[in-house]
Amino acid sequence: MRYVISIGSNERRRENMLLARRRLADYFADICFSKEEETEPLFFHRPDKFVNQVACFHSAWDKEKLSACLKGIEREAGRRPEDKMDEIVRLDIDVLVCDDVVYKPEDMKRDYIKRGLREIGIWQLIRME
Repeated sequence: MRYVISIGSNERRRENMLLARRRLADYFADICFSKEEETEPLFFHRPDKFVNQVACFHSAWDKEKLSACLKGIEREAGRRPEDKMDEIVRLDIDVLVCDDVVYKPEDMKRDYIKRGLREIGIWQLIRME
């Protein structure tokens, strides 16, 4: 299966994004990352900017196993449920697409996601309804 994920952080951004890339590369040998892009917070009052990027890779894992792995990486970066109230996102990794199934259609409309997908050469492979 071909997966597309988004990665973002607004707290200890450099360290947390590096951790995510290292862990993901350990699991998925063919992973390809877009460059990091600094973005304004979309739904937060906290003014701290985010760093975001997208990645694409192949895996035989089903979405549930992959999601559990991604949550583990988030926890390793120190993500805690109580941080949400303070608008702290140490690390957020979301599955956007698996093969032809788009799980986050609203996220796919974001300019930084589109730019990242174009950069890694897969925008044309994703069918948006």
